[in-house]
Amino acid sequence: MSNVNRCKLYVITGETYHPGRELLEVMESAIAGGADVVQLRDKDAPVRELLEKARALRELTRKHGVPLIVNDHPEIALAADADGVHLGQEDAPIAAARELLGPDRIVGISTHSIAQARAAERAGADYIGVGPVYPTATKPGRAAVTTSFVAAAAAEIRIPFFAIGGIHPGNAAEVLAAGARRLCAVSAVVGSPDPGAACRELRSLIERSERAASLGEAAPLGEGVNPGQAREVKEVKEVKKVKQVNEVKQVKEVTVNGVRRTTEAATLLELAAEFGLADKNAVAERNGRVARKAIWPITPLAGGDRIEFVQFVGGG
Repeated sequence: MSNVNRCKLYVITGETYHPGRELLEVMESAIAGGADVVQLRDKDAPVRELLEKARALRELTRKHGVPLIVNDHPEIALAADADGVHLGQEDAPIAAARELLGPDRIVGISTHSIAQARAAERAGADYIGVGPVYPTATKPGRAAVTTSFVAAAAAEIRIPFFAIGGIHPGNAAEVLAAGARRLCAVSAVVGSPDPGAACRELRSLIERSERAASLGEAAPLGEGVNPGQAREVKEVKEVKKVKQVNEVKQVKEVTVNGVRRTTEAATLLELAAEFGLADKNAVAERNGRVARKAIWPITPLAGGDRIEFVQFVGGG
């Protein structure tokens, strides 16, 4: 079995986020940037097409020594010789997937509450997804679990977990401060013009969090710590402060479709969710510039922003 415990950055495919670019090109860039586990997720592809994609990704990930996980379909994972399967709460039970795949492949599962996380650990999952931490277009209609679930999982769950859902370089520090050691991303990576650069930025945040935590526990300020390390020790104290208040979001005033309002939304996607537009066919304009829906999760919202949402209804 591939050791998922060593993995830090999990990237999921999402071809709707990169029209005009090939799946393998995008995922190879992500791997080069530091993605150390890849999941094939395509809810709409016919089985034959899904298997073809799985086999192509298997060849790519094997070349780079990265585990490949297939979403929802243990039988396709087996046929493509993938490293494992990722299940949803409504999919086959963990025990059934384990029986089909055997003891040497990975079985992971999405969880949306600490009760589901506990149940997954008891059932023998190799890892869990914890989320969605923030509103995300990949899980339309599902409420965000917030960083409070991340903190609960960090305090209690012993198997590896990946925080997932609306995570991007602008909010990853908050998730790491809540106790996450591993992150999962979709649109923030595959929707980026440079997936490799997006992965490098996320990996850097993960590694910085680990380094700061390690220094903070290992030595008090001034005892065998050089000036550069001292700055990192100071930073970990700030991270701990963030952890204590990670549920208190900054309130800001923005103008939406000509009307001033206050919001705690940190990204354009979170704001869209407040208007019920996160999973709708809509476009947005931020301060006079069009923001494609693919980048809503990674478009930060600031006080004074002027936002225009336009929803398309019907056809013709």
